[in-house]
Amino acid sequence: MDLHQTSSLANQMKLRDRDMVPRALVQAMFALMLGALALVSYARLTDMPRTGVAALPDIVAERSVTFEGARDSGIRLLDMEGNVIAASNENKAGFIDVVWVSMTRERKVQRVALDAPFRIVRRENGRVDVIDDTTGWALELIGYGPDNIAAFARLIDSNQGTN
Repeated sequence: MDLHQTSSLANQMKLRDRDMVPRALVQAMFALMLGALALVSYARLTDMPRTGVAALPDIVAERSVTFEGARDSGIRLLDMEGNVIAASNENKAGFIDVVWVSMTRERKVQRVALDAPFRIVRRENGRVDVIDDTTGWALELIGYGPDNIAAFARLIDSNQGTN
């Protein structure tokens, strides 16, 4: 291959690379991105109501509880009378520890009492959620597996007999 062929190939590659992504397409992409940013900024600054957010099903059962303990010794869930109703180191209930870590972090960030009660709720569609009214934090347990959901659902079920 001689030098003339090499420079001709290089020129072809430059032209090909320039045409792979047309300038108009790149400009349109950035215009779309800036437009979306402007719309979202406007909505947030004017406190427009959120639309397209699914309404939560009604709560059909709930139980207020508190956490006690430490990560190294295990976390206990207490009912409102102070009775231990579950512990993270018993009956494969280690997920209680995971929820405690998440909730404690949110409470520290918002500088609210770490020992405030929270609610475990069952919704009309059967979904179980953990709700912290002091921070507005909520955990939908739907994606954490049947054993983890059952660990919290049992707490609501055991409360039904005491009502």
